Formats: sequence, structure tokens, C-alpha cells
Amino acid sequence: MNANQSALTETLLCKVPQITLAFWVIKIMATTVGETAADFLIFNVGLGLVVTSLIMSALLVAVLAYQLKLREYVATSYWLVVVFVSIVGTLVSDYMVDDLGISLVTTTIAFSIGLAVTFLAWYASERTLSIHSILTRKRELFYWAAILFTFALGTSAGDLIAERLGLGYGVSALIFGALIACVYGAYRLGGGAVATFWVAYILTRPFGASMGDLLSQPANHGGLGLGTTGTSVLFLVTIAGLVAYLTVTKRDKIEDRPAAGAGA
Repeated sequence: MNANQSALTETLLCKVPQITLAFWVIKIMATTVGETAADFLIFNVGLGLVVTSLIMSALLVAVLAYQLKLREYVATSYWLVVVFVSIVGTLVSDYMVDDLGISLVTTTIAFSIGLAVTFLAWYASERTLSIHSILTRKRELFYWAAILFTFALGTSAGDLIAERLGLGYGVSALIFGALIACVYGAYRLGGGAVATFWVAYILTRPFGASMGDLLSQPANHGGLGLGTTGTSVLFLVTIAGLVAYLTVTKRDKIEDRPAAGAGA
């Protein structure tokens, strides 16, 4: 086994948190920040879509490289990567639609295919898609690739419902919120934990994006007019507070190491 294979397959402590209410709250807020922060940098700061995308992509690579070096879950590092993935996923979708002129229907289909291919490759290699089996860097790379596609897919799907179909941000948030409730109901009735987790993870992206647009956009565009700056700061402060709480209490840390081939 060469050095690269060893680094990828070395057994680590679980690199992801427990799936708790705090997990979903932070994830949805990170999703909202991805939407509002991208708009803030593009329009308020005036960096433009391309420059913003390059800067955020470089920062994502940096924080992800640090995350991959860790041997166990660290709340601050993990959630920092999620925030940057959220921003970059939003920017990728926006670039394809706004700069390249690709339709939202096409990008939604393309990201769906990309996510499906990622899942297929992940399962073919590891025989599991469980996030509680993220015990090697190879699995972690599959995990973050899937996360990036869920954010890009959620951005396109959310914009497709809210803007292209003209339903508005509030109605869009209600639709995706109802779908999330249905997924939770399916889980409580015995639905597979792995499948329901990933479906919920995908749906929380357009839900959070719709909530972000609802809060930040001006009233004449169907929003509440809080602005991208105020919305981004509010949610970032809340995320920081929750992550600080989890860092101190370690309430979301998985202590037991499941078997390397665990599927749940």
C-alpha cells in the first residue's frame, strides 16, 4: 500500500457530529448564510460573481484541507467547512445560471445527476452511505463531495420554485418545510435512517435559501427587507453561539467508534 492509499484509508475517529436538533438548526442557518453572504459579497461589496467565486473557493479549499488533517470531529472546523461549502455551492449554481445562461431546470437536473453519481461511487467503494461511518479520509472526501452537490442542487431547486415558477419565497419555504416534515414523519414510521437523512439534507438547502431570501430581499421583491448584511450577521452570530456551546459541552460528539463498514 503506497503513502497516498494509507492516508486515505487510515482509520480515524468519526469525523461528523451526532444528528441532533442543533445539527439541523445550524445546517439551515448555514444554508441561509450561504445565500445571503454570497449576495452580500457580489452586490454590496461589489466583488462580482466571478471574483467572489474564486475567493470563496480558495477559502473552502483551505478550510477543507485543515478539516481533512484532523483525526476526529471538531465542531468549529466542521461547521466552518459547511458554511463555506454552502457559499460555494450557491455561487456555482448562480454562475451557471447567471453568467453561462444555463436554465434552472438544466442545472437542477445536472446537480441531481452529479449527486447520484457521487452516491453511487461512494457506495460502490465503501458499501455504505452512512455519515456515522466517516472513519477514513476517503469516505470523508465522498461525504464533502456529496454535501457540495446537495448545496448546489438545493440552490437551483429553490430558485426554480421561488423565482422561475413565480411562487415567491414564502410559499417556497412552506413547500420545502412541508416536505421536510414528511421526511421526518417517514423516519419516525420506520423509514431508513440513511435515506431519510440525505433527503432531509437536500431539502433543508432550498428551505434555508428561501428563508434567507424571504428575510433579506426588499418588500417589492417579496421579502421582509432585513437586507443581506443584517440577515448574514444575525445568522452567523447564532451559528457561532451554537458551535461554541457544542465545543464546550461536546453534546454532539460521537464517542463510540462504529465498525468500519457500518451502514447505519
